Parts: sequence; C-alpha cells; structure tokens
Amino acid sequence: MIKTVFSIDLPVLENMHILKNSLEPIHKTGNEKRICVVTGIHGDELEGQYICYELLRRIQSNIECLHGIVDIYPCLNPMGMDSLTRGVPAFDLDLNRCFPGNPDGDMMEHAAAKIVDDILGADICVDLHASNIFLREIPQVRMIEENANLLLPYAKLLNLDFVWVHPSATVQNATLTHALNSNGVPTLAVEMGTGMRITKQYGDQITEGIFCLLKEIGVWSGEVITPKTPIISSEGQREVTMVHAETSGIFLPAVEHWKGIKKGDPIGVIVNTLTGCIEQQIIAPCDGMVFTLREYPVVNSGSLIVRILGGDMDD
Repeated sequence: MIKTVFSIDLPVLENMHILKNSLEPIHKTGNEKRICVVTGIHGDELEGQYICYELLRRIQSNIECLHGIVDIYPCLNPMGMDSLTRGVPAFDLDLNRCFPGNPDGDMMEHAAAKIVDDILGADICVDLHASNIFLREIPQVRMIEENANLLLPYAKLLNLDFVWVHPSATVQNATLTHALNSNGVPTLAVEMGTGMRITKQYGDQITEGIFCLLKEIGVWSGEVITPKTPIISSEGQREVTMVHAETSGIFLPAVEHWKGIKKGDPIGVIVNTLTGCIEQQIIAPCDGMVFTLREYPVVNSGSLIVRILGGDMDD
C-alpha cells in the first residue's frame, strides 16, 4: 500500500510528496516485525532505485512468504532526484545533514522530522546510498565504533564485500543513520557504486543480502542465498589509506576496482592534455585492496584518487 510520509505545497501550483510502499503479510497477527529500506536522500544517488524495484517485485510475486512488514521509501529527496541535484535544489541544502529534523522548522527540517517519526518503531532500517559522480565504491556498510556490536551481525547478512567501522569523530551527527540509531532503530548505512548510475551487479548483490536479513529476523520464509563474508576494517586492524592528487589534469587509472595492489605499484597517472606530459605518476604507498577508485577523470590538487584497504586480504 502506497502511503504519504510528507506532503507540502510549493510555488507555481506544484507540490512535493515523500511516499513509501508498505508491504504487509496476507494474515497479520499484530506482532509482526518491521523493516524499513530507505534511499534517495541525495538526488544523484540512484543505485538504490533498482534495489527498491527488485524488493517490491519479488515480495509481491511471493507474498505468501512475507511474515512481517517491509516499508520501502524509494525517494526521500524527490526534488533533488527530479533535478539530478545531490542536495535539495533552491535551498543549497544537504538533506542528510538535517536529521532528526524539527517539526516547527523550515520545509526540509519538517520533512526530516516526519521521515524519522515514520520510521521510529521499526526493528531495523537499511539506508541505501551511492557514491558521488567522482568515485566508485564497492558494496559496503559504514558504521561508527559505538554501534558496531549491535550492527555487525546484521551487516554480515547483507552479502557485502566490506564493512568499514569508523571512529565516532569521523561521522556526521546529523545523518538519518545516526538519528535512527540514537533513537533505538538499528540502522545500516550501505554505500555502493557511482552517482547518477545504476550498477545492476551491485543492486542484485545487495537485494540478495536484504532477503537474507529479512529471513534472519523472521520476516521472510522464501529461499535465500548464503551471504558472502565481508572483510571488516576497524580502528587498530586493517588501515584505510587515502591517496590524493598533487596536481590538476586528467587521471588515467592503472588499477582495477576491488583488486589487490602492492606497495610501489602504479595506481595511474595525471596527464596534461595540452602539453602531452605526465604531471604526476601515482604510486601505491602500501599493500592492500583498492575499494574506492576515482571514476570522474578530471582532477584538481587534493582530489581523492583511491582508498586502499591495507593488509593481507586472505586473513
């Protein structure tokens, strides 16, 4: 059933609606568990659109296997998605820095408060994100250390490649994930792919993982895969090394995404297309695995080129 989470009139006879599709079992007992899947907080993050479609299609085709409530929120920032804008257009605002919101605040603060209020009470939430247009990410969950004991068992079910446990100080407090975790809803922030793109391979991978999660908490009785075991990186274990450009130009990679690399191996070059010269040769500073790779070739000094997960990947 499609329900309205938030609605407001806009200028020039327009309006904005934030909607969800709530799937319920054929025979309800009143004690059903509830899972929420949200995406589209940033208007240029489209990877989650395919996952929402696949979840709805498969659940509705096998509704007899559903034993709980699945709420799917495919677009929390409809104005951003309509205009292919990362933030909320005309407001120059990042919606994912507005939570938990304020019901007496401006339009997007009010919307953020309504979103949080609608999700509260759920047993778990999966918050789907993509990277921006500049970087490609492997399917991963990011969480803060203080939530790791609670969230890691769920994250291991999601059929991910990687779980990145951050120190608390590196995570913004105004995100939806933080707001929900702080209010008793275990919430996993999933990142994958590239902005303004849909990577079907990643979408299929995460969709299978969500069904594993649904089955584990008793919401789904259909067949599921055995999820892959993710590599887990946390403070004091595998180190994440970031490599940035030291000059401007066009980046030409010499490595592949999610492939092993050795210290001293070439990562790529930054070239000057006017002079035909190489401005910078980028060399791997450590052994490890490239889990973030520059996708957009135009770079400036300071642009992120790769993130490398250090250590022996066979551990």
